[in-house]
Amino acid sequence: MHKPKALDLQTIFSWLLADGIVEKSTVKPHFAQAQSVLKNAVGSMHPLTAIAQCKIVSAKPPHKLLTLDVLSEWCATKVGLPFFRIDPLKIDFTKVADVMSASYAARFNILPVELGPGTLVVATADPFRTEWQDEIARISRRRIELVIANPLDIAQYISQFFSLAKSIRDANKSSGQDLALRNNFEQLVELGKTNKQVDANDQHIVNIVDWLWGYAFDQRASDIHLEPKRDAGAIRFRIDGVLHQVYQVPAVVMIAMTARIKLLGRMDVIEKRRPQDGRIKTRTNDGQEVELRLSTMPTAFGEKLVMRIFDPEVVVKTLPELGFPADDAARWDALTKRAHGIILVTGPTGSGKTTTLYTTLKALATSEVNVCTVEDPIEMVEASFNQMQVQPGIDLSFADGVRALMRQDPDIIMVGEIRDLETAEMAIQAALTGHLVLSTLHTNDAPSAVMRLLELGVPYYLLEATLIGIMAQRLVRTLCPHCKSPDGELSDDVWSALGGAWNLPKPATVYRPIGCPECRQTGFRGRTGLYELVTVTEGFSRLLQEKTDLAALRQQSVADGMKPLRIAGAYKVIDGVTTAEEVLKSTVAH
Repeated sequence: MHKPKALDLQTIFSWLLADGIVEKSTVKPHFAQAQSVLKNAVGSMHPLTAIAQCKIVSAKPPHKLLTLDVLSEWCATKVGLPFFRIDPLKIDFTKVADVMSASYAARFNILPVELGPGTLVVATADPFRTEWQDEIARISRRRIELVIANPLDIAQYISQFFSLAKSIRDANKSSGQDLALRNNFEQLVELGKTNKQVDANDQHIVNIVDWLWGYAFDQRASDIHLEPKRDAGAIRFRIDGVLHQVYQVPAVVMIAMTARIKLLGRMDVIEKRRPQDGRIKTRTNDGQEVELRLSTMPTAFGEKLVMRIFDPEVVVKTLPELGFPADDAARWDALTKRAHGIILVTGPTGSGKTTTLYTTLKALATSEVNVCTVEDPIEMVEASFNQMQVQPGIDLSFADGVRALMRQDPDIIMVGEIRDLETAEMAIQAALTGHLVLSTLHTNDAPSAVMRLLELGVPYYLLEATLIGIMAQRLVRTLCPHCKSPDGELSDDVWSALGGAWNLPKPATVYRPIGCPECRQTGFRGRTGLYELVTVTEGFSRLLQEKTDLAALRQQSVADGMKPLRIAGAYKVIDGVTTAEEVLKSTVAH
């Protein structure tokens, strides 16, 4: 291939025509359209970006839309260079930002992405513009390896990486402390208590915290962890239930970041010896409101801070959007429309119980009913409920909260969690006096909730009188719809472990995760719920005795229409929503 002097529209269209991606009859109008986009662009625009904006469909099967990613990858093959997808989670930007200045990177539209012992990998969208190579090779004392990347990604990350690296560097300088002290635990605690040099309102710290939140929202994180270590602080995101290391910052910078976030969350910035809770309401880059719940914990190397991200959009989802099968959604709706009784939602921490309850309450909270909740802590502030927070410091427990709510003329009461006999008795009392009560428990499956309440000391006849439904749930990662691929049949052993108990027909094809930009190369995007719903029938009630048999309860629940969690997961595998491995990891066989 003849090497042109520059990557311009004419060169690109001649390649597209030669490869049969654009037909001869459409070259001229497409070229004119791309030229017009370039001419009207504000500031400089890369020719590939201009072509992507024309929304051209490839003339070659499978007739893909020529997006900027598709064009960039195709361009890489034309110039014989690897295509590099920039994943900020995998780039140590303080290291790569030391190689050149932001203005230099912007001038040549290049971005250092990997710094090895003898090589420097640089992403470019202009492979024929190489006058900078010798200079950077000499300065970095490394061999330059070129890769092609999406030009918009390069522009975005030039501005992000260099400004962030500068903020971290400057914050570290201005907080200059002797980090050698941190090797001793006692000195570390003293340092944490008497640190006068950290300025939480320093502009560099403000920039770092703003970037952290914006980046977490972009990556669909559900939790942000700031973890102090001996020499540096680790930042991790939980995405689709899995923790990912994002970045490391100097220890003093993490102290200042934690102080800044505590300040915004109206927490005691000086107090570092005991755990604290707080909350912040902010907005995403596209203006959507997001609530962050903060929790700090003292550790050997300083304060650990976890921020849980609550998306208010979650509570306006329908039950099928949460993963409910149609029959279970109908049964759940029928249960929650009952005038009185107790409904329990069970599962481990992080299994989506709160989301299910908030979604249900949001649908029930019309202007004709009074919905009251008592929580520890209030997960999401919702205008259509009356929410009360448990305050152990002033003797306001769950039981006291329910007692107070009973005098507030409620129709529906949500108790955050039944942890003891007193709370259980108050919830039952509320149900007996004509209220609908929803609450959560930590048990492995739905029928086990009965055993848990009996163990707490609740008389079986009160359960018989008030319990109307129990639901256990789990969350499993869903396959990315953009890249999941058919993978033939499951082995008999795996299918036997999954759906064997119910003799479900083995699916002819299951899907496997592949990985693409939409799912950050993981193969999974988002999570869905697995639900095990018990509706309390006369047959089930008759089994509630002083010496209740759990196996008999399970058997009756299945006869009444309950699908165990693992079977609910097997149906998701049949539907191509998730993988057998995900379901087997999240559920147990009964």
